[in-house]
Amino acid sequence: MQFVLKLVLIIAVAVPLAAASVLYLAIDLEPTVRRAAEITPSNIERAKQVIDQNDPRKLRTGTRRSITLNQQDLDVAANYLAHFYANGGARLILNSRKAELTASLRPPQIPVIFYFNVTAKLTGGSPIPRLDELRVGRLVIPGFIADWLMTQTMVQLLGKEAVDAAVQTVKQVDLKQGQLTVVYEWSSNLPETLRRAAFTVDDQERLRTYQERLTLISNAPKDKNVSLAELLVALFELAEIRSRQGNPVAENRAAILVLALHTNGKPLGTILPAANDWPRPTNQTVTLNGRDDLSKHFIVSAALAAKAGGPFSDAVGVYKEIEDSRGGSGFSFNDIAADRAGTRLGEYAANPALARKLQRQLSAGVGEKDIMPKTEDLPEFMPEKEFLRRFGGVDGPQYKKMMADIERRIAALPFYR
Repeated sequence: MQFVLKLVLIIAVAVPLAAASVLYLAIDLEPTVRRAAEITPSNIERAKQVIDQNDPRKLRTGTRRSITLNQQDLDVAANYLAHFYANGGARLILNSRKAELTASLRPPQIPVIFYFNVTAKLTGGSPIPRLDELRVGRLVIPGFIADWLMTQTMVQLLGKEAVDAAVQTVKQVDLKQGQLTVVYEWSSNLPETLRRAAFTVDDQERLRTYQERLTLISNAPKDKNVSLAELLVALFELAEIRSRQGNPVAENRAAILVLALHTNGKPLGTILPAANDWPRPTNQTVTLNGRDDLSKHFIVSAALAAKAGGPFSDAVGVYKEIEDSRGGSGFSFNDIAADRAGTRLGEYAANPALARKLQRQLSAGVGEKDIMPKTEDLPEFMPEKEFLRRFGGVDGPQYKKMMADIERRIAALPFYR
């Protein structure tokens, strides 16, 4: 009996000491990687090219294709993910059959500032790369344990079904000549599996709740034109109530996503087939500053920022305007102002420290002038040649001056202070 008591006592003392020792070795007070999150219109254009080349609508089950990404593609993506999900930075280098990832990750929502400085060395293989070495601070983790930890992390983030589907889909990963090539075999079941991973049961319940509220509003007898501010108030009144016993960030994201699809005339079933059986709102023309194009820019940017971060949303907005200048409606600083204002709202919506404040502000009632600056005097409808002549492109001094003016207009609105 005494032996058992001693053993229990030793375990009770040794386990916390071992955990403390591991944590002491793993953490650092300073990051080894300091980088801003940079997403540019050219990054968005490159991503679009990759997606277009592997458009799933053109693939049949059993079709084998490959995606090739260069070091810059992967480095930008790794750094952005580290910034968005872990308040840190990352750097990725590709060598012959090897990839080395260095990252500094700061745990979110912890008041004490410390970092996990991670170095991982991977080798290409089948079906996923293998971790040869993993260091966290001064802690060295054997490769087989690191592989297991990587798998478990992916399961926690994406769900076991999605991870299993990815493993079955990816047939080979090659690292050579500064490029990563992924060979995959397409399955028609994969999109639905990924949708289930992207939208949990709780997510779907939230989306349905906001869809039903929007349906009630849109079906009420009134003018078919409606202000985006009015719809934001209505949905965020509900978000404020639901967040009293729920997750305010998740509620905000769901409300904004439902509103973004409605504003653009897209049914929720476009991204979530189960929603095809839910009540559907009546089509409306949603406006901002009296224009339906500005409402679309605003709310789509808000949705992107709430889900993927502000820099990504900003880059998508600028890329869209560059594309418009090459043959569409022309480059518009009005649209950019709506993008920037929407991004600001989306960032607030996804910030745990500001999510409830945003709900209170919107549910208390706002008008268009509260959330959107004056834009009537901004240049728009510029073909590419005129845009380049007047503003020197997105790197020109006149462009930067105009962007600074837009930022000042948004910052002057009390709503965003």
